[in-house]
Amino acid sequence: MNRRTREYLRGRFGDYYRSADLTLPPAADRREWGHIPWTAGGTTMVRHQSLLDVGDLGGFLARESPRHVYFSAARYADPGANEMDDKGWQGADLVFDLDADHLPGVDPDAASYAEMLAECKDALLRLLTFLEDDFSFSEMEIVFSGGRGYHVHVRDESVRELDSEARREIVDYVRAIDLDADGLVTTRSERGTTRRVLRTEGGWGKRTHEALLSFVEELEAMDDEDAQERLQEFDGIGEGRAKTILGALQRNPDAIRQGNVEAGGPGLRLLVDTVAQGVVAEQTAPIDEPVTTDVRRLIRLPGSIHGGSSLVVTRLERDDVDDFEPLRDAVPERFTGRDITVELDEPAAVELGGETTKLSAGENAVEESVGVFLMTRGAAEKARE
Repeated sequence: MNRRTREYLRGRFGDYYRSADLTLPPAADRREWGHIPWTAGGTTMVRHQSLLDVGDLGGFLARESPRHVYFSAARYADPGANEMDDKGWQGADLVFDLDADHLPGVDPDAASYAEMLAECKDALLRLLTFLEDDFSFSEMEIVFSGGRGYHVHVRDESVRELDSEARREIVDYVRAIDLDADGLVTTRSERGTTRRVLRTEGGWGKRTHEALLSFVEELEAMDDEDAQERLQEFDGIGEGRAKTILGALQRNPDAIRQGNVEAGGPGLRLLVDTVAQGVVAEQTAPIDEPVTTDVRRLIRLPGSIHGGSSLVVTRLERDDVDDFEPLRDAVPERFTGRDITVELDEPAAVELGGETTKLSAGENAVEESVGVFLMTRGAAEKARE
């Protein structure tokens, strides 16, 4: 990025901040603040600042117009101290980060930006299911990161003092790290006998049970021959085991609904294991472990602009997540309504604001939002006008 482009972007970011309506996080005066200015290379982090150092945040951002803006997930007695050990850690939000570049099955070189963001929103919805249903967290803030994904800030008082190891256990649960199918089964005593049943009350046991019930309903809609062939699609289930499982389900249809994993012998237990693996593959949320386990993490400020995309770091209400389209809804209104000229080395197609703009190599007159998007992503330079 050349000097003319940096100066143009710095000026326009400042214009945005002069009219931006920013909401500070809770206990903002106990958090560390940091930013990255528009220096050559764009990677110099200025941190160890408190609101006392910064002053009025809106005025600071309008004056400095940084490329990126951050605040700490942690709360400190002295957030402006230069050494981490001197800050006096007082607890931290539990932060989850989903990054489209790191999602299983997503190839950043093959998928478009819009496609990656759509996949990331699906992962966000899975994560929210865990946080709401499995952990019953209530104080959550959902944020589009402005770049490649989403952040979720959990601020329930019960999580603030968790150390890194406790946070790692939450990560392992959400990502089903080392999930053991045997751990989804419990032994119950009834009328002097014991039986092994799935833990259907919640968590991965409930998810596996629901998937198993769905599969059984699929079998019930088939004739016996097709149902046996369907069962034999699973590794380790041959013709004999398929007949045994199907016979057990037909003799005692309520057994599987009650979570009984012994009604069909070893074959059914093998089926439970296989179904559990499928549930894990489909329902885990691929969160970024280092972000969640870091109790001193700096995270992007909602309402600020992401300097690598020009999109707004956008706070979302839970009911708005499904309909949120980042390449439409996170475009700064400040950068719409006028054209600028940019210069590209290669042709490009930009999907932004609900439209696709095709550009050729060389100089192009484009709406400012498109031009700023390209410049912040390193795909264009500001042309002389």
